[in-house]
Amino acid sequence: MCAIALRPGVFGYKGAVSRRASARDPLAVVEVDVHPDTLGDPEELRRICARAAGIPLAEARALELRRRSIDARRGRVRIHVEAALLSHLATREAPAPRALRSAGGAPRAVIVGAGPAGLFAAWGLALAGVRSLILERGKAVRPRRADLAALSQRGELDPESNYCFGEGGAGTFSDGKLYTRATKRGPVRAILEALAAYGAAPEILVDARPHIGTNRLPRVITAMREDLASAGVELRFGARVDGLVRREGRVVGVELADGQRIDAEAVVLAPGHSARDVFRWLRAAGVELAFKPYAMGVRIEHGQPTIDRIQYGELAGHPALGAAYYRLVERPGGVGVFSFCMCPGGHIVPAATEPGMQVVNGMSPHHRRGRFANSGFVTEVGPELLARAGLDPGDPLAGLAFQATLEARAYEAGGGAFVAPGQTLRDLAAGTLSRELPPTSYHRGLAPARLDLLLGELGPPIQAALTILGRRMPGFVSDQAVAVGVESRTSSPVRIVRDPATLAAVRTPGLYPSGEGAGFAGGIVSAAVDGLRVAAAIARELGAETGWWDALAADEG
Repeated sequence: MCAIALRPGVFGYKGAVSRRASARDPLAVVEVDVHPDTLGDPEELRRICARAAGIPLAEARALELRRRSIDARRGRVRIHVEAALLSHLATREAPAPRALRSAGGAPRAVIVGAGPAGLFAAWGLALAGVRSLILERGKAVRPRRADLAALSQRGELDPESNYCFGEGGAGTFSDGKLYTRATKRGPVRAILEALAAYGAAPEILVDARPHIGTNRLPRVITAMREDLASAGVELRFGARVDGLVRREGRVVGVELADGQRIDAEAVVLAPGHSARDVFRWLRAAGVELAFKPYAMGVRIEHGQPTIDRIQYGELAGHPALGAAYYRLVERPGGVGVFSFCMCPGGHIVPAATEPGMQVVNGMSPHHRRGRFANSGFVTEVGPELLARAGLDPGDPLAGLAFQATLEARAYEAGGGAFVAPGQTLRDLAAGTLSRELPPTSYHRGLAPARLDLLLGELGPPIQAALTILGRRMPGFVSDQAVAVGVESRTSSPVRIVRDPATLAAVRTPGLYPSGEGAGFAGGIVSAAVDGLRVAAAIARELGAETGWWDALAADEG
């Protein structure tokens, strides 16, 4: 690595060569930290990268951004850029969709759930030439929009079609964030390239925190469904699975709510993190479940200009920076409290799936130009906390019970109709009732409530963390920032136990739990990767083609 000072006397930023060009390999890869002005000046950026690479400017005719991220730490703002230079390098364009193998005959695999795990399980099986049938309890993207509008505008909940249930899963209308730390689990790059091929902006292949956007993700999901259909994959909506069909101890199909039975050689169970009824009938059927630690708390909201000012200082509003993002972690008294699913320029939505339960989530459109910034602000829920709350940590569904208790309290505190209980961050930290609440993006409105009391065991660590942040980030804890209750669906509180080698449920051959709801993922990308891993496992079990999986893994490397 050869460091070269850039823009001396301004920020003292540096550049470095990751890989030099050579006669055998004419591609040079450089990493540079630049002032935000530079990102809006392609020629200046090309000059800086050429200098860092030691390449004459005349030879650095093309520059491809590989990765970019914003660093706003330690009182300065910089943009970290990884770029490749090559005289004949083409401008980045969206990749073409991979060719799926059309399969006829009866579906050999049934997939329960059309979220990212389920869709990418079907995609992987189509690469293997195995036909599948996807069963989704909710609706397709277009009719689902009407149900979301009824919930947000009039407080009318459809338990089968809402922000959690329906085509694409909870992520379809909850932002489309693609950031993941699951890069060692499988072909993340293949997931991002597939989404770009189906219509996501090519920038998701470059950004350090890729984001499709609530307004664009539905079109991507629709395009993926149409491509799957061209390969023989069938997707049925309004098809709720209520049980398994077994023969001699092996799962050989599923039973629908209307009594219909569907046979299959393999069943992928990808229900999403909010399918509480699925966890209950799985336990009744003797499928092994385990409690999985998760997190709960509130969703906090600021005016976006406040977050921009805190993060970027004098550069707030710079066009190269956009809406500021934050990621917060505090451990007061050794208990983890952290931000979750931060949505710059976004809004808060009602995410309940059952009557009488108050749940909130956040989302952002692609442009992230909204007035508000929101984020989950949550703390750990583990066995010790469940025990203090009077629940049995050995019960695999104890986490569900704790979720439901707080959601019911929040619904009552809001007065019904999915009006949310709210408290300013200053009052939440101090433990006092808010007399007035600031404007909010939450359409159902807010009712003043003591969230610090409503949260029970979760309240003290969240209050302590806010007190720390109030000192460390002036303006973050104020009367103009609000907490909205409750953020309870961060991840599944249940894991469907599976064999790490075969990926089948233990002592339940033929059943393949997958994704976030099964307890093996924590977002769109990690769920999609897990769906692909399960597809590869099923392909091996059925004696189908698995070279596609090896190829995806090789491309990732």
